[in-house]
Amino acid sequence: MQWKDRQRLLFTGAPLAIVPALLFLPALAYLVITPAVRHSFVLAAMFFPVAAVAEAAGLYRVVCCCVSRPFDLLTMFAAGTLIVLLVIAAYTGFFLAAIAGLI
Repeated sequence: MQWKDRQRLLFTGAPLAIVPALLFLPALAYLVITPAVRHSFVLAAMFFPVAAVAEAAGLYRVVCCCVSRPFDLLTMFAAGTLIVLLVIAAYTGFFLAAIAGLI
């Protein structure tokens, strides 16, 4: 895989992977747990499948960039993106466990 292809994969995949991961917890809190918006369940039914598809597509692109053969700067950025996603998943899990303990 060429440098330009890997660069395109990383620069389009990283936002597709990180933005839905960051939006998951606030959307869950304000649309499902304590609905603050009118018709929030309809919005949640539209948002969560779109976010899941975007997350999967972005993660696929970042992983394709990360596991390519030459170890270079793009591989490091892809690995850093995966570490950021791991941290986001960890704090999301901690907050969901805390919310489950309060309910």
